[in-house]
Amino acid sequence: MTSSADKPIVTVLTAPDEKEPPGLDALRQRAEVRFASDEASLRETLPGTRVMMVTDFRTEALAAAWPTADKLEWIHATSAGVDALMFPALIDGDVTVTNAQGIFDRTIAEYVLCSILMFCKDFPKSIRLQQAHEWKHRETERAQGQRLLVVGAGSIGRQIARLAAGVGLNVHGTARTARQDDPDFEAVHSNEALVEQLGLADFVVVAAPLTPQTQGLFDRKAFQAMKRSARFINIGRGPIVRTDDLVASLQAGEIAGACLDVFEEEPLPPEHPLWDMDNVLTTAHMAGDFIGWRAALTDQFLDNFDRWQMGESLFNRVDKKLGYAAK
Repeated sequence: MTSSADKPIVTVLTAPDEKEPPGLDALRQRAEVRFASDEASLRETLPGTRVMMVTDFRTEALAAAWPTADKLEWIHATSAGVDALMFPALIDGDVTVTNAQGIFDRTIAEYVLCSILMFCKDFPKSIRLQQAHEWKHRETERAQGQRLLVVGAGSIGRQIARLAAGVGLNVHGTARTARQDDPDFEAVHSNEALVEQLGLADFVVVAAPLTPQTQGLFDRKAFQAMKRSARFINIGRGPIVRTDDLVASLQAGEIAGACLDVFEEEPLPPEHPLWDMDNVLTTAHMAGDFIGWRAALTDQFLDNFDRWQMGESLFNRVDKKLGYAAK
């Protein structure tokens, strides 16, 4: 039996008000598990730590406590986005970073498909009419044949494309490199072609990670490049969109509507105009959070921990220069 002195140290960094992730008893049998929730506690737990499991995707504590990381080899983020972890010392160093790619893909794709169908079938207005006890017959759109542009043709974007194609949408994507023979997209265009593609789409979905290149990508000019009948959906990261520009475009009728799960400022302030717009759907950063998702994240980490202990290659390795797990 492995003695406590032989066990590697694993530090779990959570948000200050977050409970311990479920399913860690199996890890305790193989490692000394420490917990931190802020810079002060992390400075105490990092010395000697070889592996980190980070559940707080907004944390700035790691960058602040980084000088105390004397033996750290691997950081696993239990989120698809790792933008909060991408500070210069980590990017330039030898510590491996992995993420939770694959856990949320299907659920987020279901959310996007639901959003598209709600717009097509005008469910927001139907809900308002029901609340008013008003019977009003209307005609609605068909999703089939409409064009969907997925900005970010990674693993989440691919799942979106598969589900959307299943109801007859014509799905195009954008990525760093164009490709015409993708099995799930009619075509994947280079990022440089974004403005042109925005003008052709009936629905635009942001599924890109937050990087220096995507921050503020959707500004007033981007929205003005879209069809006035187009709907915009963001399940990526809030700062990819300049919220004031989105509001201005919605108010000016430059786009027809938006569904937003992520925002520049979270929680969305109660007085924000997005709450009261009839053509806007909002949710509280929950597009990927299915029942049991926390346990699934721990299971994924434990699978990779097995690989790490056996000296095997880790899956979902993040390209730290790009800021995401590139396949």
